[in-house]
Amino acid sequence: MGLFTASTSGRIAHTLRVAAHLLSYPDAALRAHLTDLHEALHAEGALSASRIAELDALIDRLAQADVLDTEAAYVELFDRGRSTSLHLFEHVHGDSRDRGPAMIDLAQTYEKAGLYLAPGELPDFLPALLEFASTQPPKEARALLAEMAHILNAVFSALLQRQSGYASVLGALIELAGETAQAVTIAPDEPLDESWAEPLAFDGCSSNGQAKPGAVQPIHLVRKSSATQGVQP
Repeated sequence: MGLFTASTSGRIAHTLRVAAHLLSYPDAALRAHLTDLHEALHAEGALSASRIAELDALIDRLAQADVLDTEAAYVELFDRGRSTSLHLFEHVHGDSRDRGPAMIDLAQTYEKAGLYLAPGELPDFLPALLEFASTQPPKEARALLAEMAHILNAVFSALLQRQSGYASVLGALIELAGETAQAVTIAPDEPLDESWAEPLAFDGCSSNGQAKPGAVQPIHLVRKSSATQGVQP
């Protein structure tokens, strides 16, 4: 999925793509385009001035910080705990058997829109979903963000707890959804050795990561009718 080469529809498309890139692994390719992200964000003006200022601070920090430190911090933040995971179905289905069919359905939705995942990329990865949303009309894109606002707000809250500048990106998405970003209480992540433990054979389904009564519900994708200082990244 390219940077700003595909056609866009509406005044939030570029902002969605900026968010997608800012939430992606901060490799050399991303750092080479940080100026482009800054300019696209300001040119579209889809966010409040205060939110844009927060994103500017994150972009500046990514540009100035040590490369290896930035990459290691990203992995530690997003790949080592469920509460900050950018894989949305982790928050909806956990390790339940419903996750596989949901992945297939979501990938097919992308393909109908003419988007294909990069090798090894999962369809529920938030940057991929934002790339898809950027191809939709603004009303549908905002509706999609609104449907998953409860998940975005949970991740936003977890990032705030870690004093991470990435929280500003989630806050921006919640703002685009027409909601207000509000910190909620987040349960501590389980140690990795416990959260990855497999259930005993013939001991029933594991409840780890599965939705419980009152928990978040699966998102429903909208298809086309035709086919700061002291804050760390």
